[in-house]
Amino acid sequence: MRYGYFDDCNKEYVITRPDTPTPWSNYLGSMEYGALITNNAAGYSFVKSGSDGRILRFRFNAVTQDMPGRFIYIKDQNSGDYWSASWQPTGKDLSDYKSVCRHGTAYTVISSDYDKISSETLYYVPLNQNHEVWHFKIRNNDTKRRKISVFSYAEFTSDNNSILDMENIQYTRYLSRTYFKDNYILQSLKELTEERVFRFFAASGGVKVSGYDGSREKFVGSYGSYSNPLALTNGYCSNSLNYTGNSCGSLQIDLDLLPGSEQEIVFILGEGNEETAEMKVKHYKGVGVVEEELSQLKAYWHGKLEVFQVKTPDSAFNSMMNVWHSYECFVNTFWSRTASLIYSSLRNGFGYRDTMADIQSIMHLDSKLAGERLVTMLSGQVSNGGALPLVRFDHKPGMEPVPGSSQYQEKTGYKEYRCDDALWLFQAVPQYIKESGELDFVDKIIPYSDKGEDTVYGHLKKALEFSLERLGRHNLVLGIDTDWNDCLKLGEKGESVFASFQLYLGLCEFKKIALGKGNREDADWAEKNREKLYDSLQKYCWADDQFIRAFTGDNQVIGSSKSKEAALWLNPQTWSVISGVATHDQAQKALDKVHDTLKTEYGAMLFYPATKTIGPPIFLMSLYPPGIKENASIFLMAEAWIIQAEAMMGNGNRAWDYYNSTNPAAQNDSADLRHTEPYVYSQFIDGLESPNHGRSHGHWLTGSASSIMTAVVEGILGVRADYNGLIIDPCIPSEWKEFSMVRHFRGKKLNIIVQNPGGVEKGVKKIIINSNTILNSCLIPLDYMEDINAVQVIMG
Repeated sequence: MRYGYFDDCNKEYVITRPDTPTPWSNYLGSMEYGALITNNAAGYSFVKSGSDGRILRFRFNAVTQDMPGRFIYIKDQNSGDYWSASWQPTGKDLSDYKSVCRHGTAYTVISSDYDKISSETLYYVPLNQNHEVWHFKIRNNDTKRRKISVFSYAEFTSDNNSILDMENIQYTRYLSRTYFKDNYILQSLKELTEERVFRFFAASGGVKVSGYDGSREKFVGSYGSYSNPLALTNGYCSNSLNYTGNSCGSLQIDLDLLPGSEQEIVFILGEGNEETAEMKVKHYKGVGVVEEELSQLKAYWHGKLEVFQVKTPDSAFNSMMNVWHSYECFVNTFWSRTASLIYSSLRNGFGYRDTMADIQSIMHLDSKLAGERLVTMLSGQVSNGGALPLVRFDHKPGMEPVPGSSQYQEKTGYKEYRCDDALWLFQAVPQYIKESGELDFVDKIIPYSDKGEDTVYGHLKKALEFSLERLGRHNLVLGIDTDWNDCLKLGEKGESVFASFQLYLGLCEFKKIALGKGNREDADWAEKNREKLYDSLQKYCWADDQFIRAFTGDNQVIGSSKSKEAALWLNPQTWSVISGVATHDQAQKALDKVHDTLKTEYGAMLFYPATKTIGPPIFLMSLYPPGIKENASIFLMAEAWIIQAEAMMGNGNRAWDYYNSTNPAAQNDSADLRHTEPYVYSQFIDGLESPNHGRSHGHWLTGSASSIMTAVVEGILGVRADYNGLIIDPCIPSEWKEFSMVRHFRGKKLNIIVQNPGGVEKGVKKIIINSNTILNSCLIPLDYMEDINAVQVIMG
């Protein structure tokens, strides 16, 4: 069933039915002030950190899926009837109540129509500000005068730390109190200490507040609920204030609406004291302020998205690439995996491998932001070459405890190094240099997380040394704790074939960088280690028609065709191609086997069959039922690598098939099966052995979006930066006869038309740029480019 549609012109997804299978959400704000909002106005807000900066409370995994949030209630004082400006929380009968939600880039608009009263609420966080705005408009469509009362509701947390707020109630419920000051509620936390924090909820726009509640218990009532709060049943707020209970911000505004008349109210929520609140109230009394701020917001985000645009024969692909997939990658870069309706803020920082993928995904969209985050992650590398599994938001380079220490575990929850973390640098660093043209980036001095500093070049060599010093009996990378798969615990002596492919790629990339610096000694060192690793991977890891996944500490093979469970794994097949280890024959055999064994209607499974009898301490994925998460689901970050591998092999039809089977927009009409939003990627899809094969989980904040973006841009569309220019080498479905792209590169704009008259999957005959013809090459040199360029690519 379809619940909405893509409005590409306005860069919005429009939800026409509010009873979506799960809450369909959006992100507002920036790294300074973030907010989540669902199509029914639920969600929460935070300053900088979803874990330690929470302002609004949200209840995860509750019976009603999206409570509480940014609620606005409407009451007809004559009839006594009341409803909400979003379908929930009152949940009126949808035969009488109409609701439309328009999620845009960093803003959401929810409109309603009930009993001849229409409303529209715009939610957004202004650019470079640490507050949010609820711009509410209500209109009387009746032929008679209507006496209407509007009630806002925002439920404050009792502690900045979200876990303390929800769990340590014997402590946190006694920290909060509220005050009423003219047109706003002021909440204070720990008021008499140096840790004091103030939040405010205010009304502006020239309206008068006729009542208020600063106590949740008084507004909702002891036995009321968000759907029928006591203030609404009574018809008025009780002018309550909270004193060491649960604080809220509810403001009552009484309106006398003539037929056809409309009233606007601006609600403002943020962190700040009385002076800040009063300044914001004054600011939003100005005419046209909201319209101007929204215009600025759209211009900012649309400007970011417009640096890369596509027009292909597939409209679902266009909708994702031009708006939603790109926007999701920015959201991932901002908040990593810390704040969603699934991530309840247990992690207060940037996961290393996740963030490296996020950096790559926005490189073609905003190389400056990508570079800044890359520097942060390089400073999260330890002086021994390993990396911190989690780089906290309050990261202090040169002063951090290291994995393996009790201090690091206490701060982050992580015990040991992961063998793959620092190896992701060998994709991100070269990609940044190629995109930015900043060739001297390798000489930039960056501190290590614990002590000392080094050039980026030195950081990269240390990362290789960390892995080379930790090789096992087969000369493969030791698993230490885990590699990319957190549920595969290989231990101190187990060896990861996946991470060994990463190391191989790292050695190849480092050799190129060393030669670029004229350091033949380091290049020879990398080449010698590459050759040894290649021999080991070929000798021990290729078996008939597939690569194995790992060796256990007692030399048992994981991922053998002879195994009854977990016989074929996706990642070693794809990474054998990506790394360059597989011969052409091996690559084709491995990818064919993946297609025959792991491919489903909804993508390729992580492995198959699921594990049922093999369990901990190695196979932690057996904790999940078959077909779920790491136990043989379609894990979408890994899906990116099969897209990339097939594109590298020139298999455009297959690469596209893998992409399209997991493209959320292509499943817009299957929402009752998919469940999660059709405009963003999720973490995984139920595999074949699940009774809900095709159902999707873990929305928005996921490496799936990041890695698939890179695979699509560089693999299917074939546009990737090089040190001396831009490569255009598409690998597309043979039925695509023409498509176009807009790509910005180092300050130049390229308007690209790709023509495929022969219906090939890969191969470029010639490139014409500004009347200059390039034959036998996919590279457009930088010195061929003008400020604005017309590019024609002829495939064949």
